Amino acid sequence: MRLQKYLAEAGIASRRKAEELILAGQVTINGKTAQIGGSYIDGDVVLVSGNPVEAAEKLVYIVLNKPAGIISSAKDQFGRQTVLDIVGNLGVRLYPVGRLDYHSAGLVLLTNDGDLAQKMTHPRHGMEKCYIARVKLPIKPEDASAFHVGLTIDGYKTRPAHLEIIDKWGKQAKITLFEGRNRQIRKMFAALENEVVSLKRISMGEIALGNLKSGAWRHLTPSEVKSLKGGE
Repeated sequence: MRLQKYLAEAGIASRRKAEELILAGQVTINGKTAQIGGSYIDGDVVLVSGNPVEAAEKLVYIVLNKPAGIISSAKDQFGRQTVLDIVGNLGVRLYPVGRLDYHSAGLVLLTNDGDLAQKMTHPRHGMEKCYIARVKLPIKPEDASAFHVGLTIDGYKTRPAHLEIIDKWGKQAKITLFEGRNRQIRKMFAALENEVVSLKRISMGEIALGNLKSGAWRHLTPSEVKSLKGGE
């Protein structure tokens, strides 16, 4: 790993500030003053202003197919099972990216990468999230237009969303959102005098559940992580 990236991931400074520290002669590698360019860290002793730099915690990225009836948070005050209980102890402190309500199922991302989690959940990034919803009453043709224009729920107007009916009875739809409000799809259908019977998230950005079984999880591939980070 390049020295600048090593210092940034260890929380010492941004990559640009790390370069300034190196140029100022404040960084040593195995007792020798570090130089810009060509310095790679692999088990070396790195000091900044004479203080040792602890290796950054290994970054972990997991996709889980959450069953309904599981809490998508790190802890639950009522002692109910959480997504972290399913994954178990992997030696790092994981937390879910965003939430998926108790009664909903599907894709949940877990990571210890705080920068990525903040980026993915910030409204300005508008990450695309797709769901399969089954509702109590047949969906009316004008409901798709209402999803696209936006519906007022909890005193705010939702961003444009896409709704596509995917069964012949009109009770199942694929829905694409670009925001993540609390119980948003359920509240949108309630505003249209309908009720969600079941809801499953099938993708976030380029990450999809695919054939991952309910209750199962896997590590993201390097290309999937790169896609979430915007190719950086």
